[in-house]
Amino acid sequence: MDTRDRVIVGTLWFSVAAVMALTLEPAIPSTVSEGARLFVVVVALSLSVLYIFDPWGLLSRQPFH
Repeated sequence: MDTRDRVIVGTLWFSVAAVMALTLEPAIPSTVSEGARLFVVVVALSLSVLYIFDPWGLLSRQPFH
């Protein structure tokens, strides 16, 4: 995966995290659905960092090709 593709996919994941973060209340999650939304935000942010910065070279090595 080249740099341009990684930036596009990372931006999409960041956008998913931003949209889901808009649905969160500014307090500690008190229900299961709020906890699940917070989990989705954390996973989406993690994936965006992975795709944009590629910290361990996982995407540039292409281990699954």
